[in-house]
Amino acid sequence: MLADKIKQELYRALIDKNTEYEGVFYVGVKTTGVFCRPTCPARKPKFENCEFYQTIGEALIASFRPCIRCRPLSHPNHVSDLVRILVDAVEANPEKRWTDRDFEELSVDASTARRQFKKRFGMTFVEYARVRRMGLAMKQIRGGESVIDAQLNAGYESSSGFRDAFSKIMGAAPTNFNKHHNILKASWLDTRLGPMLAIADERALHLLEFVDRRGLEREVERLRIRTKSAIIPGNTGPIMSITKELTSYFEGNLKAFKTPLSPLGSPFQEFVWEALMCIPYGETRSYTDQAIAIGKPSACRAVANANGANQIAIVIPCHRIINSNGELGGYGGGIARKKWLIDHEKQNK
Repeated sequence: MLADKIKQELYRALIDKNTEYEGVFYVGVKTTGVFCRPTCPARKPKFENCEFYQTIGEALIASFRPCIRCRPLSHPNHVSDLVRILVDAVEANPEKRWTDRDFEELSVDASTARRQFKKRFGMTFVEYARVRRMGLAMKQIRGGESVIDAQLNAGYESSSGFRDAFSKIMGAAPTNFNKHHNILKASWLDTRLGPMLAIADERALHLLEFVDRRGLEREVERLRIRTKSAIIPGNTGPIMSITKELTSYFEGNLKAFKTPLSPLGSPFQEFVWEALMCIPYGETRSYTDQAIAIGKPSACRAVANANGANQIAIVIPCHRIINSNGELGGYGGGIARKKWLIDHEKQNK
């Protein structure tokens, strides 16, 4: 999360339309729901209505849509017709899951779309559409049940595609929540390393992930299907517990989590995850060390795959596993976060 001093600097750049900040940040305007580049010609919002992001992906996952005046998805002074067509198509139907046939109907070559989006702002078009769809669902989670009530009262007449986007990810339209035997609740948690999604029932925490993690949508769907549950915005005891514990952890005061967990995996995966939780705070192990620790020295690759399947970030500390040569290796939340977590724990050990 950005410090207030940095936010003030970015806001001044926005007011001044400072071209030196092009590509450095994007601003989400809470009153309009759009995100802009620093030089946007539109009327400037008040400071308290601004949220600042370093990447387009961060703005999208926070549920903001691209501004039609400054077009942040294109380079300054250059608007790609292909980009405009595809972005407009997403806004017209944000819940759509794109297939090759959809591209054909727009007379667009799928590989060209993938290449142009990837070159210009670091994600393919399908990734862009997925993040936009996920952002709508996350907006609902972040808003909580009051937003559901507002949508119900409005009769779902919003053109945002909110209901369909949410139901395709979470498993049920809001009107059907009470028809499901099992209910899991989801909550948006703001942390020092960025927003996280927590999903739990009244007994235990099932998922804790950074909202920009690649594949998060599939993880949520798998959880919903395996537990035969609907997932709705809300709070539970385990969510309130992990919220407090994460705050203490990021302050450097908490070394061991006590929130009850219920990870869903194969017996081998759960065995590996239990072993991860035995790695002391402030220390790291290699994949080889971990394979030996569980009595399967030849299973390094299987151990690595199980680590990658972990759905409860930080609490089940897969970030403490590094390569034998000392390099960090992979991490679902991103290498920068992994490095921060390792350094943070070493400094506070």
